[in-house]
Amino acid sequence: MARKRLFPVTRVHEPLSVEIEISGGKVVDAYCAGVLYRGFEQMMRGRDPRDAFFFTQRICGICSSAHAIAAAYALQDAFNLQTPPNGTLLQNLIHGADVLQNHLRHFYVLILPDYVKGPDVPPFVPRTGNDFRLPSKVNDQLMQHYWQGVELSAKAHQMLAIFGGKAPHQQAIYPTGVSVPPTSDRVSRFKALLDDLVEFIQEKMIFDVETIAHYYPEYFQIGRGYGNFLSYGYFPKPNSQERHFPAGIILDGQPSVKKLDPSYITEAITYSWYEADKEVEHPGKGKTYPSMDKPGAYSWVKAPRYQGIAMETGPLARGWISGDYRQGISVMDRIKARVLEAAKVGNLMQEWLMQLTPAELSLLPYEVKESGVGAGFTDAMRGALAHWIEIKGGRISRYQIVTPTAWNFSPRDDQGRRGPVEEALVGTPVENPDHLIEVGRVIRSFDPCFTCAVHLIQAKGSMMQYRI
Repeated sequence: MARKRLFPVTRVHEPLSVEIEISGGKVVDAYCAGVLYRGFEQMMRGRDPRDAFFFTQRICGICSSAHAIAAAYALQDAFNLQTPPNGTLLQNLIHGADVLQNHLRHFYVLILPDYVKGPDVPPFVPRTGNDFRLPSKVNDQLMQHYWQGVELSAKAHQMLAIFGGKAPHQQAIYPTGVSVPPTSDRVSRFKALLDDLVEFIQEKMIFDVETIAHYYPEYFQIGRGYGNFLSYGYFPKPNSQERHFPAGIILDGQPSVKKLDPSYITEAITYSWYEADKEVEHPGKGKTYPSMDKPGAYSWVKAPRYQGIAMETGPLARGWISGDYRQGISVMDRIKARVLEAAKVGNLMQEWLMQLTPAELSLLPYEVKESGVGAGFTDAMRGALAHWIEIKGGRISRYQIVTPTAWNFSPRDDQGRRGPVEEALVGTPVENPDHLIEVGRVIRSFDPCFTCAVHLIQAKGSMMQYRI
C-alpha cells in the first residue's frame, strides 16, 4: 500500500492538503486537511455588530457577498429587522453576480485544464497529464471559450460593483437592504452586462460541459460520495419566507426532500486542531480555541454534521433538493449541476431587474440593540453557509461560522466517519501512482488556480515534484 500527501493542491481556492492511500490501483482511504488558520471567529469578539457584514467578507474574496448576506441575515434575526422588496431584489442581484463570476471562473479556470489541452505556454505547461481526448478542432473551440469565460467572469464583478460599490468585498449590503438605489442608469448598465453573460452561458458554457461529459463518460461513476445533500437555500422572494432555491436535506441519494432543522447541526473537533468544552457542539453554542499540538488532529477545519451525518453541499446538492438536477452524484454530475445552475441564476437575475421599482426604498433605518441572538442561513457558491451571532452590551460576544468548505472538506468526526470529499475519493481509480490526475479531478469537482507543479510528500518523508 502506498501513502502519498498532496500539498498544496493546485487550482483550488484554499490551501488544501490531501493524504491518500492507494492499493490495487484505487484510492482506499483519504484524509483532507485545511492547513491555514484564520481565526475570524475570535476576531469578531468585542466588535460592533455592524462590523459583521463588512468584516466577515474578508474570509474569502471569491464569495465575499455570500458572507455579507449571511451576516446581514444573522442581524435581521437578532434584531427582528425587515427588508423592503427593492432591498431583497438588490441583495439577490449582488449575490447572483458573485455566483456567476464564481461559476464561470470555476468551470473555465479551475476545471477545464484537467480536460482541455491549452497552448504550450505557462500556465498551461507543465501539463497535469496526457489524458486529453477532445478532437483538435473541438479542443481549440473550448480554449476560445476559456478566454471568453475569463473575460466574462471579470464582467460579472463589474456588474456586482454597480450596486455593491466595489468588487470583491462590496460595501452596500446591510441587514435592512442595500444602500445603492436602483436608478435607471444603474439598471441599464447592469442589464447590458448580464445579457452578455446569460447569452454566453446558454450558447457556449452548457455546450462546453456537455462536450467534456461526452468524452469523459467514466467520470459519471468516479467521485461518488455518500449521496447525502444539504442546502439552506438562497435568493429569497420579496416579502416571503420562500426562496428560489429551497432549503432541505436528502439522504442516501433518495429523491424525497426532508425539511431542514438547524438545531440538528453540530460540529465535531475530534480530529481538528481545536480545544473546547465539548467534542461535539451546536455552532451557536460553541467556543473553540486553537490547539496545534492536539494528538490525532490533522486539520484546521471542523467536522459539521447533520444528525451525525456527513452532508455534501453545493450546486449538486441544490440541484437534487430543488429537483433541477438528479442525474447522479459523481464528478461530472457536480460539474454539470454548477453550469446548469449558472444558467438558472442568470435567468432569475433578468427577472429581478425587471421587478425593481426605482421610486421605492431599497434600505430601511434600524437601531443596534444592546443584546440579541441570531443566525443567518444562506447558500454560497460552494454550498451551505451560516453565521451565528450573540450580542451583549452592544458588542459581539460570540460569533460562529460554518462554511461550505467545512461541510465538504471536513475531517473525520467523533465517530471516525470520513468527511464528504474524503469519502468521494475512496474508490477513485489510479492509473499511475506517480501521476494522480484522477484524484485532482475529484477534488476540483467540489470547487476547489492555475496549473502548476505540486510537491508530494511521501510516507518516508522524501519530497518530489508532482503534477495533478
